[in-house]
Amino acid sequence: MTFPRLTFHGAARAVTGSCFRLETGHGALLVDCGMFQGPKTEKELNYRPFPFPPAGISAVVLTHAHIDHSGLLPKLVRDGFTGPIHATAASTDLAGVMLPDSAHIQAVEVTQLNRRKARWHDDPVEPIYDGADVERTLAQMMAQPYDTWFAVLPGVRGRFWNAGHMLGSASLELEVAVSGHKAPLRLLFSGDIGPAAKLLHPDPEAPSDLDYVICEATYGDTDRPATSEVARRRALRDEVRAAIHPHGALLIPSFAVERAQELIADLTQLMAEGELPPIPIHVDSPLALKATQVFARHRRELQDGKRFRDGLASNQLHFTQTVEQSMALDHLREFHIVIAASGMCEAGRIRHRLKNWLWRDEATVLFVGYQAKGTLGRILLDGAQSVRIQGEAFAVQARIRSIDLYSGHADGTELATWVRAREPINHAVFLVHGEEPALDGLVARLEADYGRDRLIQPVLDAGYELTPAGPKPLGDAAPPPRLKPDQVANLDWHNDVSKLILDINDSLRSIADDRARAVLIRKLRRTLMDHAGGSSGAADTRD
Repeated sequence: MTFPRLTFHGAARAVTGSCFRLETGHGALLVDCGMFQGPKTEKELNYRPFPFPPAGISAVVLTHAHIDHSGLLPKLVRDGFTGPIHATAASTDLAGVMLPDSAHIQAVEVTQLNRRKARWHDDPVEPIYDGADVERTLAQMMAQPYDTWFAVLPGVRGRFWNAGHMLGSASLELEVAVSGHKAPLRLLFSGDIGPAAKLLHPDPEAPSDLDYVICEATYGDTDRPATSEVARRRALRDEVRAAIHPHGALLIPSFAVERAQELIADLTQLMAEGELPPIPIHVDSPLALKATQVFARHRRELQDGKRFRDGLASNQLHFTQTVEQSMALDHLREFHIVIAASGMCEAGRIRHRLKNWLWRDEATVLFVGYQAKGTLGRILLDGAQSVRIQGEAFAVQARIRSIDLYSGHADGTELATWVRAREPINHAVFLVHGEEPALDGLVARLEADYGRDRLIQPVLDAGYELTPAGPKPLGDAAPPPRLKPDQVANLDWHNDVSKLILDINDSLRSIADDRARAVLIRKLRRTLMDHAGGSSGAADTRD
């Protein structure tokens, strides 16, 4: 192999599934190995074989512990990867609580899914990985400090820079020796870049004078208003005050790591200062408790660790661990706050809390982070009047609110500033980890500086040869894409079926008499049977 090759196996014109494969003359490495989230078409990629042989990967470098960056590491190990997984010490510790939690959630949800499948005589599915796979994965992790070079492969060395996104998050600088060239090829993977006015972390850092930059673009088309810690707490205070109902609840879907800890610090401070009355805060997530303990161990790395520690001592703060404790929250009668994972409502206990509260007008659901297209969180945020959760239909009567001041991602202006600070960038900037509007927005901000040809938006499984003169698409030499570009980060037929079922139910309820309902049902059945050639199973609408 003359020049290194970089292939984008995730987070390509989408936000989740971060996984970038770098092949060199001395071996191959992955930067991240994350889970796909969003529409079922994308999530099914988690169950498919990797588009490369895992045993052929010599090392993995992990930018941070969020599941969309780390969540398929145990599958990689199960399928034959035996090399080291390099990460910061904090990311290693967080992976030690997040990956076991991911395995547990899979076990629970696959059991529930197989119960439904059995009713239809469908074949059961297996979890993507189990606890034993996680244990082997954690044993392969190697902690590396910031700002210190470490060997990744022969001829490849790496260095972590604080990305300011979450505890342990890093941008990754790589130097890759190229045969016949004195100077190494210099690459920078941004990871996820934190915004200004981040509660617990300093501003992101990174080097300059690079050949290639691989930059996230989650909020590339967004300009947030200038804010501060005081303004952020004030906005949260106002949302909580508006949500207060004598017999209601405020549900905050939140990532258990980072976002939950920030919310704990701000909510408890607002109560301590008298800006909010005393309100019970229930953190309905065993993972959040374990992650909070990791934050406490790494408190010296936090920018405002004292306020975080003070929040943990609040009498209003309660963590639920057992299933019984979680279920008991549904019987609370006074106003309370529940912070529960997952942040996009795709898994975890927040879905159970939504099933109990979403149909009640005394409840409020407050989103405080990014919602990828096709997720339940995005569907609610886009104004759905009814939704399906675990096969059940629910009317949306709760207030749906959002504040974007707790996002762990830089906005478009901050991203453009971060890229310009890396100059000179000798060859190209690859834009990843963003949906198409966000990618186009960041291109518009950077086009005058770099030209459109040097701002590349790779599609899923696209590969490039990284020459010292610029990138060259691999074309037919790349593996075939697992999904077409229009199947990524878009609503799929699963979403359409769910909406159709809800629309049919709404229409039938709105019809005045049974005779008219029967006519509509016959028309629908006839259409389905005509399409299926008269098959008796044509009207199958299983979830």
